[in-house]
Formats: sequence, structure tokens, C-alpha cells
Amino acid sequence: MSVADASEKVEISVLVPVMNEAGNIRPLMNEIAAVFAGRSFEILYINDGSTDNTAKELAEAGAAIPQLRILNHENRSGQSAALRSGLFASRGDIIAVLDGDGQNIPADFAQIEKALIGARPALGMAGGVRTKRQDSWIKLRASHCAKWIRASLLGDSHPDSGCGIKMVDRDIFLKLPYFNHMHRFMPVLVRREGGVVLPVAVGHRARERGISKYGVIDRLVVGITDILGVIWLMKRSAHPGHVSETGVTSRADMTKNNED
Repeated sequence: MSVADASEKVEISVLVPVMNEAGNIRPLMNEIAAVFAGRSFEILYINDGSTDNTAKELAEAGAAIPQLRILNHENRSGQSAALRSGLFASRGDIIAVLDGDGQNIPADFAQIEKALIGARPALGMAGGVRTKRQDSWIKLRASHCAKWIRASLLGDSHPDSGCGIKMVDRDIFLKLPYFNHMHRFMPVLVRREGGVVLPVAVGHRARERGISKYGVIDRLVVGITDILGVIWLMKRSAHPGHVSETGVTSRADMTKNNED
């Protein structure tokens, strides 16, 4: 059950998808709460079918952090599905996202939000760019290859599409096409909807607890299939530009005329 009042509007919704992240729950959550202290915010943890003590730790945290809301997937569905569940349940106009493994640093949200707000009136996404990644050499090599492929085939100019920390305007996020692994392609999908994409330098920490949920080979093989799907989407996109309405009597005027 959610601790927060799900009917009250907030300024920022923080989405954190987790699967078997026992030990990482409360430390990361405390950092998030400290970053947004004094503001109107909510933290949505989406438990994607965890089989360890993740659910227990989330329930215990709910008693101490009133901004926490907990969503539970009955069936494990993946990170993109978890983000989608969180997005539909969220109440903020700005959606903040970060991975639940503790490698993203919540304090970086300050500069990410500054970049996003600074782009107004344009809507879009400000995404982290990890300056000193604390990952194994094979992960770094795989990411370098994936970046080159995305740039070559999709025209993805964002320096770090795989970075898990970002902020997205809700109105843009809701328009993005949903498919499994779509979270890895958010920069090109946001641009597909006419949004701006802003890179922001962020920090990165080594994983202290738990193990990575992604295998390097599996990620590369699946990524190729995903890229082909995104190419299909990009080729079939159409942008009408600004949409305006003219020559239409307002509903209030129509009601008044009918009464007369």
C-alpha cells in the first residue's frame, strides 16, 4: 500500500525501478529524500518481481519516508516496464529517473534539473553523462561499441544514452513509444517527439552491494534487435509542428447559443 497520498499533485516524481536490490534500498532512498527535502516530491520504487528482501526493506522504509510510494509487479517485466508503471502512477510534471543499484548519485539531480528548466519553454530531457565510470573494462568496451552503433544507425548524438539518471518533462515522457528496453533509447525517442535533449556531466560510483542484472553479451545481442525496431519507428515519425485551432466556437459559447 502506498504511504503517500496518491491524489495530491507534486512538483517532482522520482522513479526508481528495482529487482533484487536488497541492501541498496534505504541508503539510496535516504540520499534522494535529502536532495529534495523542503520541496513537493514523491519517490516511487517499482519492485519488479524481486525474490530477495527488497519488498521487506521497502515496507520498512515506508514507515520512515512519507514521500515513498511502492509499486509491485506480480510478474518480472524489465526496467522499461517498471518505468512505465511508475510514470502512469506518478503525479509530478517533472519525472526524475535513476537506477536502483546505487551507482547513480542523487545529488546530481540539482544540475540536471537546472539544465532542464533552463531550456524553457522547450520541453524534453536532461540526461546524465558519466565522466568517470566505475565499471569493468568489458562493460566500458561494450558501451563504447553500443554508442558507436547508435550514433551510426540512429544519429544518436547524446554522449551517454545508457546513463540511468535523467529528468524528463512528463508531457514528453507520456508520448514516447513503449517497448521492452526502450529506456536505453530515450534520447532519440525524445527527439522523435520534438523534445530537446541536454547532456549533463554527472558522477558515477562502483556498485557496493548486489550484482548487475545485465550480461554484456546478452545486452549487445538484444540491443541490435532493439536498434532495428527504433530505426523502424524513426522512419515512420511525422511532426506537424505547432498545432492550432481556428474557426471553432468555444463550448461555452455553443451552450449559450443553444439556450438562446
